Amino acid sequence: MTKVFIDGSAGTTGLRIYERLGARADIELISLSDELRKDANARREALAAADIAFLCLPDAAAIEAVELAQNANTRIIDTSTAHRTNPAWAYGFPELRGQRERIAASDRIANPGCHASGFVSLVAPLVQAGLIAPDTSLTCFSLTGYTGGGKKMIAEYEDAARDVLLDAPRMYGLTQQHKHLREMVALCGLDNAPAFCPIVAPFACGMEVTVPLFAKDLRGSVEDVRALYRDYYATGLVRYADAPDEGGFMSAGAFAGRDDMQITVAGNDERILLVSRFDNLGKGASGAAIQNMNILLGVDETTGLVV
Repeated sequence: MTKVFIDGSAGTTGLRIYERLGARADIELISLSDELRKDANARREALAAADIAFLCLPDAAAIEAVELAQNANTRIIDTSTAHRTNPAWAYGFPELRGQRERIAASDRIANPGCHASGFVSLVAPLVQAGLIAPDTSLTCFSLTGYTGGGKKMIAEYEDAARDVLLDAPRMYGLTQQHKHLREMVALCGLDNAPAFCPIVAPFACGMEVTVPLFAKDLRGSVEDVRALYRDYYATGLVRYADAPDEGGFMSAGAFAGRDDMQITVAGNDERILLVSRFDNLGKGASGAAIQNMNILLGVDETTGLVV
């Protein structure tokens, strides 16, 4: 029986992990009362007692938790931004070449960001294969459900008297300083950050990340990109699909409630659209964290997940 502690189980990511793990017979969950969940000594004891700990915390609290666990043998999966570009931590996107093996051998895993997961899934294989150059100027348009913003944003969107401005999609990250940009650059081996346009819309779960490309920036053809994705994502929870067509539309909510990801190539030979669709709390957060735990345990990666 594997003992698991979710530090920050009251947040949206922690709650989804708790929900997924609660039905598993191979997991024993360690829990703290509401009075103790922020007590450092209680957290230290829980971390030490766990075989695997999920950190579902703000960056500063996640760093503190790692310090609390420094003398324990606990394997940690951190869902915060704090360690995603730290070379001492494995980046928890096992579908990237070499990452699955590194995750399996690691005791410190940084879970990817939601927007970053979509971008990295599309761009990293192209850079690795030489189909685009590291210095290519890229843009990224990313549409997400509001649950990715945490409890405060969820409360705002689900308030019957909410501001009318929340009834339409809202762009954010306007200063081009979004916290996911560092990992997007680092994991894709890019020389420059993309022009990034994240948008939150009035639906709960789902995500659609689009990276446009012009043919002049591609060292090959559109068919080369499709062939690469088919081969690259032959295993794991990311799957390539030939241009899914929902009556001429592609919904950002198509994978809501799921823990896998679909990527596709749309557009034409001159103007190409690379698209990744998944659930912002699934493969974009909690589902990815559980997939990483399954790799650590040596069980099927889909165990306890919705795929």
